[in-house]
Amino acid sequence: MSRITIGKALNAGLRRALEADPKVVLAGEDIGKLGGVFRVTEGLQKDFGEARVIDSPLAESGIIGTAVGMAMRGYRPVCEMQFDGFTMPAFDQIVNQVAKMHNRSRGRIRMPMVIRIPFGGGIGAVEHHSESPESYFCHTAGLKVVSVSNANDAYWMIQQAVASDDPVIFFEPKRRYHERGEVDEAGRPQPLHSATIVKPGSDLTLLAYGPMVKVCVDAATAAEDEDRNLEVIDLRSLSPLDMSVIIESAQRTGRVVAVHEAATSGGLGAEIAARVTERCFYSLEAPVLRVGGFDMPYPASRLEDEYLPDLDRVLDAVDRSLAY
Repeated sequence: MSRITIGKALNAGLRRALEADPKVVLAGEDIGKLGGVFRVTEGLQKDFGEARVIDSPLAESGIIGTAVGMAMRGYRPVCEMQFDGFTMPAFDQIVNQVAKMHNRSRGRIRMPMVIRIPFGGGIGAVEHHSESPESYFCHTAGLKVVSVSNANDAYWMIQQAVASDDPVIFFEPKRRYHERGEVDEAGRPQPLHSATIVKPGSDLTLLAYGPMVKVCVDAATAAEDEDRNLEVIDLRSLSPLDMSVIIESAQRTGRVVAVHEAATSGGLGAEIAARVTERCFYSLEAPVLRVGGFDMPYPASRLEDEYLPDLDRVLDAVDRSLAY
């Protein structure tokens, strides 16, 4: 066991993936000599060479387009989008090539590639550097979408994503990169597309992923002062969703609040609310509530604390749910 940051855990996981398979190749802007803007790939080019850890041009569509060709030739490319907002120039390649190639070829061609995306706000960045675009990709058939919230998951899930024969969109909460956690390098990881109960409870279920998991754990801890026992679930996999864990919890607690940074309208919380209502209608004591970002462009850094869901907004939703 070691206690390291999420960023270091991702670095260690990528290192193991590079060691395990010579066909694994990393590509992205400034990921080599600089080690990435968040230093997630630091030291990897020095140890594995410029042919396997590639400093690409500033062209996201070129990064993904090249990776498509590499995947078709048997490589396992891992592409970094330097910031979440920079993903849009590659959107055409991702939704029309990466997501559809396996189906278009009737199973003859696989796309074993990972697209790493640092996402979310909370770092005081400028425009296009603090977005939550996960719903675009969850809506796109042919893509798997996951998000990590802690160091142990970061270490194991990046390796599982690289080993997958399907394309995986891998969301990393940039404001949590420096948070530390225990990593069990000798342990057995849980399946990639599974949810986990972070904090058991009986009165209400909080569903979250990525940067919002910590906020929900803090809310559950604060609620204990009022004798409220909240369950917190880390979704981990956004597409496919692990509905078995969600449904079991919803049926047991009778109340559900879904939390994410992305805009509330059309966000993942809406899909979860629909599915839980369909499957758990007679078990629910209150409607499924959502806590998300406001339906507006991400604001300037001085206003981001007003935009991001926080402890108070989560607890307000808890109060409203328990009031039914």
